[in-house]
Amino acid sequence: MNNPLINPGLGVIVWMLVAFGILVFILLKWGWPVVLKALKNREEAISESLKAAERAHEEMKNLQAGNEELLKEAKAQRDEILRHARLTSDQIIEDARTKATLEADRIVESARENINYEKLKAMHDLKNQMANLSIEIAEKLLKAELSDKEKANEFVAKEIEKAHLN
Repeated sequence: MNNPLINPGLGVIVWMLVAFGILVFILLKWGWPVVLKALKNREEAISESLKAAERAHEEMKNLQAGNEELLKEAKAQRDEILRHARLTSDQIIEDARTKATLEADRIVESARENINYEKLKAMHDLKNQMANLSIEIAEKLLKAELSDKEKANEFVAKEIEKAHLN
């Protein structure tokens, strides 16, 4: 049982301590700063990532608020356009009613004028027909009465007297 690995001698322990000390010295001098620097870089990267995520979260909130504001503005514009369209259509309908009323009044007035014109024309034609009929009747009566020469002379004399009096 004299195995040097199980029961090391004093010389092995010293050389192991020297080798361990050199290893610790090398690691402290060149290895440990690199490891610390890598850990610090990693910590900074994680910190920056968290800050970027927080900024992105804030930007998303702002964008969402902006989107909601844009949506409200779009709805307000839509409502305004619809209100304006309603007013315009009401105005067009009112204008059409007014024009239709004026046109109907003009047509009625034109019809009245035509009726009056036709009425006057009919009365004039009736008077002309009555005058022609009266002349024909008077002519027939005069022919009948004036067939005798003596009656004709008497009638002419009476008519001449009446003509002088008027």
